Amino acid sequence: MSRKIYQLIVIALLLIVAISCKKEPVAGVKLEERFITLAVGRTATLTVIIIPDNAANQTVSWESSDIKVASVDNGKVTAKAVGKATITVTTQDGNFTAICEVTVLQPIEPEMVLVEGGTFTMGCTDDECASHELPTHKITLSNFNIGKYTITQKEWKAIMNFNPSYSKDDEKPVTMVDWNDIQSYIQKLNTLTGKNYRLPTEAEWEYAARGGNKSENYKYSGSDNVDEVAWYDGKTYPVGLKKPNELDIYDMSGNVFEVCGDWYGVYTDAPQTNPTGPATGTGRIARGGNYNNMAFYCRVVSRVSPKNLKAQNAGFRLVHP
Repeated sequence: MSRKIYQLIVIALLLIVAISCKKEPVAGVKLEERFITLAVGRTATLTVIIIPDNAANQTVSWESSDIKVASVDNGKVTAKAVGKATITVTTQDGNFTAICEVTVLQPIEPEMVLVEGGTFTMGCTDDECASHELPTHKITLSNFNIGKYTITQKEWKAIMNFNPSYSKDDEKPVTMVDWNDIQSYIQKLNTLTGKNYRLPTEAEWEYAARGGNKSENYKYSGSDNVDEVAWYDGKTYPVGLKKPNELDIYDMSGNVFEVCGDWYGVYTDAPQTNPTGPATGTGRIARGGNYNNMAFYCRVVSRVSPKNLKAQNAGFRLVHP
């Protein structure tokens, strides 16, 4: 009796395997990615799903609506030129299709300047100190790269496809952007380039503005004469028109306030290494500002925490490790 039971169990298992392995007709096809954005020259591989997963024929064909913009080879999409293209995948019988909309951009990466690491005194040492610029404290930083210029409207438009700035000019800093706008720009730039751009920390910003390890201890970024290095009449101007600082970085005094990555926090006299500011806060730090005929805010130590970063005199520059 036990042998017969064993045989029945084996037969039942074989039937289960046979049923589970039975191939079904194709009922549909879809792509995991419906929309992708690529930089010119970069690639992405689309993932196709045949429904059901045990369909009798898994063969599909691929087609691009514009091979000059984006080509496709067995699911691998290559971005060729700025524009839009539709990638279509079709089952072998021609009954089912799925599409992915591809946007191809040509990002303009910021020109960067290497800032060699070192130790410096952060905070106010001149005769115009505000209380929130004190006490001075020792900061040690590792090497980093920082933008030679603030991000321009041209650079912003190349990725975001709109220009929010108050005073429009491709070579002027982009303005009227808040924290979330800036983070969206950085995320898209990093996705397109495969890099890791970010906002500078407040300490990195001040160290670079002071001229890093080439610092001459100027009051403003690159000079003790504010008019040599800064626009501060409340307007914005094309980047790079004034004298650069010791590291060949432009406009870290004047033109626009520059948003940093840190939450606003009070200084302490404790030495720090690569600080990133408080973990939380009510406002972000902005540095190097531009007020109507007020050179005070152009000093390398000046710091503000505006209630609204989306202003006509606030922009940003980027750091890359």
